[in-house]
Amino acid sequence: MAQSKTLKGYDIKGEDVIFIFNVNDYPNIKNNGDTIDDVYVSGEFNNWALDQWPMTKMNDSIYQLKKDLSLFTSDFGWEFKFIVNGKHWAEPTPDFENSVGAKDPYGFPLMVYNLKFYSAFATDYGNVNFKLKGFKDAKKVILSGTFNRWDETGFIMEPTDDGWEVTLQLKPDIYEYKFIIDGKWMEDPQNPSKIGNEYSSYNSVIDVQKNVTFRLCDFENANTVILSGDFNDWSEEDYKMTKTDNCWTYTKRLSGGKHHYKYIVDGQWITDPHNSVKEYDGEGNINSVCMVK
Repeated sequence: MAQSKTLKGYDIKGEDVIFIFNVNDYPNIKNNGDTIDDVYVSGEFNNWALDQWPMTKMNDSIYQLKKDLSLFTSDFGWEFKFIVNGKHWAEPTPDFENSVGAKDPYGFPLMVYNLKFYSAFATDYGNVNFKLKGFKDAKKVILSGTFNRWDETGFIMEPTDDGWEVTLQLKPDIYEYKFIIDGKWMEDPQNPSKIGNEYSSYNSVIDVQKNVTFRLCDFENANTVILSGDFNDWSEEDYKMTKTDNCWTYTKRLSGGKHHYKYIVDGQWITDPHNSVKEYDGEGNINSVCMVK
């Protein structure tokens, strides 16, 4: 991330979010003279609870807490802080890349800062590359979208030979986004997929998908096995599964969210015997459920 400030308070590695408290980052904690007995993570994701998410002491300065990234599925960004000994809030400074002004429930500023955590993040090894061609004379180009609550500062794009680009790690989902070129918002001219917004203009739309492998075992004597679901309009012939090591498999790219499916084994429809999650489809049928996160 080509930023002049420093991202603090968390890191994302693979499928884990690691909250990191370093006492040296917070002068109000380091210099208050108290011994640190415990540190908790408190934020929008746990209703600002004071003692629900305890951190583990790594050394005299650093505490950590690891959480599964899949827990953060209801939104794309959260504000949080660290609380020490149940009474001292660790105060970030505006020098932190992800510090934001704290507000009360009515939107009035509290004259202190919170940290901001996004499940989307910029990395050279991300799964979605955004490119904007041209605009070589622009001073700054920002990518903003539903993946960061339309933040206007977070994802700074880098200049390239033919324009600008940034790579994000995004969970499977459908996102809206725009570019901000020297303060002026515009949709992606290279992306024909767009949707109207409340400002009588358009947002560009991207559907981030994930490879999902369906596997049916214990039917090695079957002649034909078909995968059918809402993702292929319940076709009875499109997705013929391949027999490998006594199991039938099929890999399909799916959008984020919930998908209903079944297998057709030699003409007989069955739910997935190895998946306990099932739902009615509103027409009296019971289907297996695949959740893509």
